[in-house]
Amino acid sequence: MLTGIVDAGQKGVLALRSLAARLTAEKAMKLDLIGDTSLMEMVVHEDKVLSLGIRELGTYPLRPLAHEQIAGRLKIPKPYYDRMLKEDPHLLATNVDAWFWKYPEKRLVRTLGGDARAFLSNSYQRVDHIDVAEVAIPVLSDIPDVEIAAVDVTESRMYIQAVSPRLRAEVGVGDVVRGGVIISNSEVGLGSISVASFFDRLRCKNGMVALEKFRQRHVGRQIDDSETLWRDDTRQAEDRAILLKVRDMIRAAVDETRFAGNVDKMRSLTGTRVVGDPAKAVEVLAQKIDATDAERGGILRALIEGGDLSAWGLLNAVTAQAHSAASHDRNVEFQAAGGQLLELSAAEWKPILEAK
Repeated sequence: MLTGIVDAGQKGVLALRSLAARLTAEKAMKLDLIGDTSLMEMVVHEDKVLSLGIRELGTYPLRPLAHEQIAGRLKIPKPYYDRMLKEDPHLLATNVDAWFWKYPEKRLVRTLGGDARAFLSNSYQRVDHIDVAEVAIPVLSDIPDVEIAAVDVTESRMYIQAVSPRLRAEVGVGDVVRGGVIISNSEVGLGSISVASFFDRLRCKNGMVALEKFRQRHVGRQIDDSETLWRDDTRQAEDRAILLKVRDMIRAAVDETRFAGNVDKMRSLTGTRVVGDPAKAVEVLAQKIDATDAERGGILRALIEGGDLSAWGLLNAVTAQAHSAASHDRNVEFQAAGGQLLELSAAEWKPILEAK
């Protein structure tokens, strides 16, 4: 049961209670299985929808991510996999089953509400969102005047972002940032447990995530069967050690000295100017952070609208894209891109600022 939700601002309390209710409900809907692929097969329903059948363990409709992970594991090119899924599911089932049976191996299948949501290694360490939240929420609640900036659970990750109004400084005149922390986790193999410092720029409500100070991959011992998986007492001790690190890193992320050091880095960027073509600078920058053409256009617009042709202006033009991101996952990726830029050396900034 999630506890420890105290004063985090009215909206913050409501967000955390909503998160707690969701994670508690989902816990009862989860089932994890270990199966050998020699005992698995694709099941076609009405020539369209496919499920994963595991002998003696049941049949589970496949969610998109599980399809993607099966394709990756079997080295079936995703465009071809998707074409078979759409145009000829029976052909897809024949392909998948052939590779399942030719190279049998143990795999972990994670289900939610009866659906197969992930197809993973049998050494994947299952630290679930509810485990992380049970550690994180009491620690966040101990931060004076903490404000919950965002809480979300997507198909791939959980995010909790909080800011401490007491961590507050000016980067430039009237340009105020606050410090905080972002905690994220994936239950389906799309990311580590991570804790990083978070910065909230009040002028435009841009967020920035510093390079992660704690990252724990979901890698544990190999487990050979579902019975062992379900009664895995050793896992609890291993998880406890990880979660204690999460607790400690949340506290470290809102350390005043660390916050001051990052603000100094921000201030140093304000005096570093774009001396080449701003559009070319954005082009080079977009390549560095893997932005799409459409996102590159958005960065350039934000740079022009912000009127700040410095490295700090470029950084904020990038983090501004989080506001129009298609998903919370992409939102956080843009915030993290800001943290990536904050750590660039002068030599790494040079080709961006001098691009022509």
